[in-house]
Amino acid sequence: MGMTMAEKILSRASGKKEVKAGEYVTAEIDMIMTHDGFGGISQALENMGITKVADAEKIVVLLDHQVPPGSLVAAELYKRVRDAVKKFKIKYWYDWKTGICHQIMPEKGHVLPGYLMIGSDSHTTTYGALGAAATGLGFSDAAYAVATGKQWFRVPETIKFILKGKLPRRVMSKDALLFLAGKYTAEVAQYKAVEFTGPGAREMSLSSRMTMSNMGVEIGAKFAFFEADEKTLEFLKGRTTKPVSTFGPDPNAVYEKVYEVDLSALEPQVAFPHTVDKVRPISEGGDVRIDQAFIGSCTNARLEDLQAAAEVLRGQKIHPEVRMIVTPASMEVYREAMHQGLFDIFLDAGAIIQNPTCGACQGVHTGLLAPGERCISSTNRNFKGRMGSPESEVYLASPVTVAASALAGRIADPRRV
Repeated sequence: MGMTMAEKILSRASGKKEVKAGEYVTAEIDMIMTHDGFGGISQALENMGITKVADAEKIVVLLDHQVPPGSLVAAELYKRVRDAVKKFKIKYWYDWKTGICHQIMPEKGHVLPGYLMIGSDSHTTTYGALGAAATGLGFSDAAYAVATGKQWFRVPETIKFILKGKLPRRVMSKDALLFLAGKYTAEVAQYKAVEFTGPGAREMSLSSRMTMSNMGVEIGAKFAFFEADEKTLEFLKGRTTKPVSTFGPDPNAVYEKVYEVDLSALEPQVAFPHTVDKVRPISEGGDVRIDQAFIGSCTNARLEDLQAAAEVLRGQKIHPEVRMIVTPASMEVYREAMHQGLFDIFLDAGAIIQNPTCGACQGVHTGLLAPGERCISSTNRNFKGRMGSPESEVYLASPVTVAASALAGRIADPRRV
């Protein structure tokens, strides 16, 4: 019997010829990502008396959540991380001028098809867009992996989402994922792998795939895969010297469930407070006034996202009662957006542009909301208090819907701009 992508990777990494859903394996990790959380991980290692990591060349450490530090606590944490990087002789170290972890990992060639990866961040599932089995772990489990190079897994069942058709104009992959969350709930893939496949998936760019894999964890997924195809190989050209090949499931793999979605029938979607699966199509959104619009985060701050938002904003002015923040995902994206003139469009419209950072997404650094304020955001979570006051509201949407809403001063359909 054939294997799914998760089964193929976990069998290889655990040294087994074949594994099936429900089995428990101990597998060797190909790459570990940790960001600001390396402060906690290094502290856990020191508490256990561990002075050497298993393989310093399989660990990537970077700073992204509070760049630059906005508090003494953050500044002290960053110093602790820098000291730990030196102590443990970490090879791949990116200080705060590089960008958001889930953008940097693929950009710098640390994500390859068929890899088994863990990260100290829940949205590590992003790397599934390149055909890697990637998941987030807590500090204790991440510390164990850093110390031993291994981690245990229960082989997950896999759900297949067959994406048919092509996304209409100004409907993005973010809308597709929100639609799935709204229709099938935020728990449809709880501790399961998902595979996004079909002609609609193959049509998507790597950036669009990364958005869906990133939010795979928001529907419960342990891993969130796209098959690694020629688009994947093209993206990785010049980013790695390691051999790279296409990767996907066996033709006769067994799936727990299979769902079909017609992308061509979708309209822009919005997740209402305070859950990711409280989703409505834009035509049923009603009249919702906003105070802030945010384009950023590991979900939707890549060049493709900024280009799409700029197209909506070109020659327009943001509503006078709306604050708009644009935060590119990395310095590579920042520079290219600047060279393409996208910053002029944002600035002329009345937005402000931040350095690459997680920024407003996590609600402790910049762009915080006061009680009673509303933000429409291209981020991945809208939990109560996520972006500041627990009495504020966050609405999730694609970059083009965020841009259109910034112009209107209320949640608006980007197809009508």
